[in-house]
Amino acid sequence: QVQLVESGGGLVQAGGSLRLSCAASGLMFSMYGMGWFRQASGNEREFVAAISRSSGSTSYADSVKGRFTMSRDNVKNTVYLQMNSLKPEDTTVYYCAANFAGFGDPRPDRRPNEYDYWGQGTQVTVSS
Repeated sequence: QVQLVESGGGLVQAGGSLRLSCAASGLMFSMYGMGWFRQASGNEREFVAAISRSSGSTSYADSVKGRFTMSRDNVKNTVYLQMNSLKPEDTTVYYCAANFAGFGDPRPDRRPNEYDYWGQGTQVTVSS
């Protein structure tokens, strides 16, 4: 059974930092590209960041570029999202997701429909 478990969310003041983690189990982690998405209530799921299976490529939404950094540890089966200079508009639920890449190493995918597995989400709240 595949599980993606996010952690690290919480309440932070504007300008502060948080580090989200997503621990994966039940899948061959190194064969999956990984992504972070966020979704406010009533809104569509929004792409935040993605990383290729080898960590050779990353992709970021324009709204977070320069502030967020995604990384992965294929030994620990974990991906991270370092979030700096947080803004109130970053407030929402953050989800990690896994996209099967097989033996290739495709570029990170920004499309939520291309992801096979999703975590339950972690709430990030940035106060002004």
